[in-house]
Amino acid sequence: MHVALFEPEIPPNTGNVARLCAATHTCLHLIEPLGFKLDDTRLKRAAMDYWRHLEWHRWPNWETFLHSFPSAPKLWFIESGGPRLYTQARFTLQDCLVFGRETAGLPKKLLKENPDRWLRIPMFNPKARSLNLSNCVALVLFEVLRQTGFEGEVC
Repeated sequence: MHVALFEPEIPPNTGNVARLCAATHTCLHLIEPLGFKLDDTRLKRAAMDYWRHLEWHRWPNWETFLHSFPSAPKLWFIESGGPRLYTQARFTLQDCLVFGRETAGLPKKLLKENPDRWLRIPMFNPKARSLNLSNCVALVLFEVLRQTGFEGEVC
C-alpha cells in the first residue's frame, strides 16, 4: 500500500501520517514542495521514533512521483466534492491514496481528469471546512486494510 502527500504544509500532520504508515507497513511518498524542513522538530515529535521503521520517499514534483513506479499503482484521489464515497471504492494493497495540501487540497485539474478515482469523505456540518489531514489518511487507509482482510496484521 502507498500513501502520497501532495505538497504537505504542516509538520505534525506529516509526522502523524508517517507514524500511521510505519504501523501499517504502508509506503509514504512526500511530494515537494514541502511546507517545512525534514529536520523540523514538530515533524520528528509527531512521528516519534517511527521514521526508522518506515519506507518513505521524497519526490521533487508530481511528474517525478508519477514516473517512479515500475508498474503504476491505481491512484485514488481523496478530496472534498468527489463523486463517490471512499467506502464505495474497491481497493487493493498495490493502490496509492493521494491527499492534497492542508490549505488548498489537490489541484482541480488532476481531480477533473480522474473523476472515476476522485473519492470523498462525508462531512455533516456545513460550517466545518474539513477534517485534519492525518485523520483523513487514517480513515481511508483503514478502509483499504479492512477490504483486504487486514492482511499482515500482528496480534
